[in-house]
Amino acid sequence: MTETGTVLITGPTRNLGRATALALAARPEGQRPDLLLLGRAGRDLTEVAEEARARGARVREIGCDLADLADVRAAATTVRELLTAGAVRPLHALIANAGTMSADTRQATRDGYETTFAVNYLAHAQLIGDLLDAFTAPARVVLLGSNTYHANFWRRILNVAEADWADPLDLARPAIGAHAPGMTASGVAYSNAKLAILYYAHELQRHAGPGINVSVFEPGWMPGTALGRGAPAPVQAIGRVLGRIPGVSTPQRSGPLLASVALDDTWAHLRDGAFVVKTRLTEVQPVAHDRDRERRLWEATAELLERVRA
Repeated sequence: MTETGTVLITGPTRNLGRATALALAARPEGQRPDLLLLGRAGRDLTEVAEEARARGARVREIGCDLADLADVRAAATTVRELLTAGAVRPLHALIANAGTMSADTRQATRDGYETTFAVNYLAHAQLIGDLLDAFTAPARVVLLGSNTYHANFWRRILNVAEADWADPLDLARPAIGAHAPGMTASGVAYSNAKLAILYYAHELQRHAGPGINVSVFEPGWMPGTALGRGAPAPVQAIGRVLGRIPGVSTPQRSGPLLASVALDDTWAHLRDGAFVVKTRLTEVQPVAHDRDRERRLWEATAELLERVRA
């Protein structure tokens, strides 16, 4: 981009988010953006901010718990205040990186929504919606996607559940019952959230102003990260072993790629929810293009966000 301006990234304290933030901070002078690091306040956020500053970046930390939509709205207000005051350069990119996969779909956020759907999807829809008119074109919104939205080859081999779409109001509702639904249900919830992100990306492009391009980045299979921290210990241990296999995606490999999609001219043409897998523009499966589902998700999202607005 001719003007790097400011990049906001969510979930910058661990794994892919941290690697991406530091890759942005390490860009050459003149190509290095100001950084807004939005994550849970605490030592981890402070440490990544200090490391980014050590690499030459101007950094602002914004404490925010994405499991609390009031906190997300407050964070958006802080961003707007910083932009208005000229404390950071114009906002040219937002990387919606933060994510989680709850081990129990009965778990709910403070707002009463199923945790995986709320953190991966709803929180980012709130944040982006609150900031959509604060971008300075040319601008990019990069959402974090996943091939888990469909039954690809490896998911069939490993017998891992794919998305099982339902009305968004139902997807946002925590499971009810005496027994934990288990990791299969958690995997379905995660896949549904990632399918929602694809639907949202397509609809967001229809609502975004001129000069704002929306794309989705899939870093590839990245086992052993904190995403699965709610999984049983043996599952986490297996993930750490698999993460050392040559060729498997790692935060260190994928972080610079995500930073590039957010800023580099190579990707300036991406829009309409274009799906980038690592370094390759990829056509999504037919299930990820459904105009009726996209419209319904947009309407239901507005309803879910309005329900908890103070």
